[in-house]
Amino acid sequence: MKTVNPYLTFNGNCEEAFNYYKSVFGGEFPYVGRFKDMPAGSPVPDELREKIMHISLPISKETTLMGADASEVFGPLPSFGDNISLMVNTDSEEEAQRIFSALSDGGKITMPLGRTFWNALFGMCTDQFGIGWMVSFDYSNHD
Repeated sequence: MKTVNPYLTFNGNCEEAFNYYKSVFGGEFPYVGRFKDMPAGSPVPDELREKIMHISLPISKETTLMGADASEVFGPLPSFGDNISLMVNTDSEEEAQRIFSALSDGGKITMPLGRTFWNALFGMCTDQFGIGWMVSFDYSNHD
């Protein structure tokens, strides 16, 4: 089953925000990744190493709140109003490719769909209407 989840981008205070959301919704973080966890050779400035690369907080059976800190190293910093994207998690690699291709058609690809170090097929784009999308297929959940 496909799921669509909100993905929030912050300018350095993602951890603070997610600790607040955890106090509101309860639950635990199944994953907290910091930029220092990226593979060797990745361009991570020292001041970014402890910042959040990815965090997730399930807030219901169907919905997970996701987030990260932004850095100019990886693209423009978000501003109020453009700091949320929709994350589509798919059931197959083919479905991820089809959805990513359709969403990026007439829009702009910000990260091409490709295999990542966290064992997922992942890509980011802005559609022709200005909406940010992330498309993912997690290989580890489908072995």
